[in-house]
Amino acid sequence: MNNKEKYVKAFVEALNVGEESVEQLKYQSVEEWDSVGHMSLIAALEEAFDIMMDTDDIIELDSFEKGMSILSENYEIEF
Repeated sequence: MNNKEKYVKAFVEALNVGEESVEQLKYQSVEEWDSVGHMSLIAALEEAFDIMMDTDDIIELDSFEKGMSILSENYEIEF
């Protein structure tokens, strides 16, 4: 499984959404991505990529696209 697949899988499993809709997701754009869902997503990403995210990065991750940017720039994860 490549990094993009791991990333998509984290969103699908943490937020219980369909794979086809993840790329358009933004924080609170779906009922499942509330504050509790956000922490589930962070936990899933940290586990998938074996990282510990910085608090500022956790707060800034407010969309599917922004998350990829944060992970690639701050954690050297290539997509």
